[in-house]
Amino acid sequence: MAFTDVKEVFGKIPEVFNPSAAQGLDVVFQFEITGDGGGNWSVIIKDGACQVEEGTNDSATVTLTMSGETWLGMVNKQVNGMQAFMSGQLKASGDIMLAQRIEQLFPL
Repeated sequence: MAFTDVKEVFGKIPEVFNPSAAQGLDVVFQFEITGDGGGNWSVIIKDGACQVEEGTNDSATVTLTMSGETWLGMVNKQVNGMQAFMSGQLKASGDIMLAQRIEQLFPL
C-alpha cells in the first residue's frame, strides 16, 4: 500500500518501529515537511521505545527538511534518500549519520 498522506506516515511509524535496530539509541529525529500536507514531527527514540509528536523539539539530534512529495516518495521507495540529499531535495542538519538508520528503524 502506497502512502499518500504525510500525517498518515507519522501515525504508522510507532507501529512499524524496530526496537532491535534502536538498541542503545537516545535520539530525536525532527522532520520538517514543507508544502501541501506538510508540518513538523518529532520522532523520539529512547530506552527501546518510539514516540511520535506533532510539532518541533528543541532537543533534536538530527533535523531533516524536505517537501511532502519527497518524503512520500522516500517512504514509498520511489525516491532514494541519498540521491534526494545529494540533489538538495532533502536537507539534513545535526548528526546526519543517524538519518541513514531510518530505514532500519522504521521499515515502512
